[in-house]
Amino acid sequence: MQDNALIKGLLNPHIYNHDTDCIRLIETHCAWVVLTGQYAYKIKKPVNFGFLDFSTLEKRHFYCAEEVRLNRRFAPDIYLEVVTITGTPACPHLGGDEEILDYAVRMRQFPDNGLLSQLASRQALETAHIDQLVHTVSNFHRHADRASSSDIFGDPAHTHHWVQENFRHVQSLLASTDKTDVVEQLRQWSENEYGHLSSLLQARKDTGAIRECHGDLHLGNITLINGCVTLFDCIEFNPELRWIDVFSEIAFVLMDLDERGLAHFANRFLNGYLQETGDYTGLGVLPYYQVYRAMVRAKVAILRRQQTQQGSTDHAQADAEYRQYLQLALRYTTRPQAVMVIMRGLSGSGKSTVARDLCEHTGMIQLRSDVERKRMAGLAATDASHSGTDAGLYTADRTAGTYEHLCTLAKSVLDSGYSAVIDATFLKREHRDRFRAQAAATGTPFLIIECIAEAEELERRILSRQTSQRDASEATLDVLHAQQMADEPLTDDEQPFLLRADTLHKDNKSIRTAFQHWFRNQTTHP
Repeated sequence: MQDNALIKGLLNPHIYNHDTDCIRLIETHCAWVVLTGQYAYKIKKPVNFGFLDFSTLEKRHFYCAEEVRLNRRFAPDIYLEVVTITGTPACPHLGGDEEILDYAVRMRQFPDNGLLSQLASRQALETAHIDQLVHTVSNFHRHADRASSSDIFGDPAHTHHWVQENFRHVQSLLASTDKTDVVEQLRQWSENEYGHLSSLLQARKDTGAIRECHGDLHLGNITLINGCVTLFDCIEFNPELRWIDVFSEIAFVLMDLDERGLAHFANRFLNGYLQETGDYTGLGVLPYYQVYRAMVRAKVAILRRQQTQQGSTDHAQADAEYRQYLQLALRYTTRPQAVMVIMRGLSGSGKSTVARDLCEHTGMIQLRSDVERKRMAGLAATDASHSGTDAGLYTADRTAGTYEHLCTLAKSVLDSGYSAVIDATFLKREHRDRFRAQAAATGTPFLIIECIAEAEELERRILSRQTSQRDASEATLDVLHAQQMADEPLTDDEQPFLLRADTLHKDNKSIRTAFQHWFRNQTTHP
């Protein structure tokens, strides 16, 4: 095959007009990437998978140009230009006036040990990387172009077409040893889910959730460059797979983290993204998109299996990946019992720390009053409102409005099948009663986690938080003293719902263990 001969020719270091290191080749189901040390050259395979068509020279040229244009949105210093490949397959040249054999995207080669997928494999992925990724993705989505009502992008039927296309593609490649019933079960679940979600999918489009995204956002397409999380290698070959719901995009990140056994990072990413964007209605479509994304990876794995020699290591690895993604997709079709948890305690008592830890390890959704109060005022979480005690954002009316908003969000989260952790002081009985009544009305198990610590520790934490200026809370010592005066302690009828957490003498793990014991009792003795 000429293309293989051409790729062999490109592995010759003497054809390059720049210094090269040890030349290496990376191959995917749709491209070859030649790493030379200083630059990387990506050549598209002459393939047509239906959803992707690089079958002609003209199409490969067009999509090379698109790849450069689109990826400069995230990585302008990496994506440099499109270059021609001329000469002969055995002795190719980059550039020149000879007959064009093909085209390549020339990129500045970045260190190959900084991919987030590689960090995950080395157990070197950190919470700081996830937090930076949250900010990078949410900021990109915030500024991305939005589909108009006249575009086909994001129409429910059009969105579901790609879900169906995935299954058709996978089913056409199944071997006699594959479990066809699992694929059919997932296909039927997706059909049923679409039937339930079509109006919500339309509402998502109507409210601007369909944007020009990355489209292929998994950990292998995210890297660290000079310590900064950088996205690259977006979908250029099909705009319909790029103009998508932002929750279809983040579903890929979440699915990839889950597949790697990093569910706590997936939960941290999801909660961080929700707090940055406020897009809680996206939870309703998230499992649908997670199954879709797992099946996308299953499709890629089965395509790669098709391109390898049966009995080879590559064939076995692709087959194992395919089966693993099927099992992950099945996991997304069920959810545990949803519960409502309200945090309670004075500023500095550790409510947010405990809530964040619980959400990271259980998949619950943290609704934080400090974040939502500012969002309602048009401020980012860490913006300073310069409000005084009982003034500005913290008047009685503003506080009542914040609890009302939190109650609405909690209902939305629960209706989507997720558990909600409402992170606020809940010093007043009327606020606690409102959430308790909402839980009772829907038969949702209800818990109050009261965080406590000695007064000196509360003050120390508040002063430390003020110094760092990296938290949404604006509590001062004056605020703490006012809270201590206004606190309405739990009454006897609230005690059966109480889990008390001494955050000075108990660590997060022990508090989490106590919560999990309570949760097991709710699911085994409803």
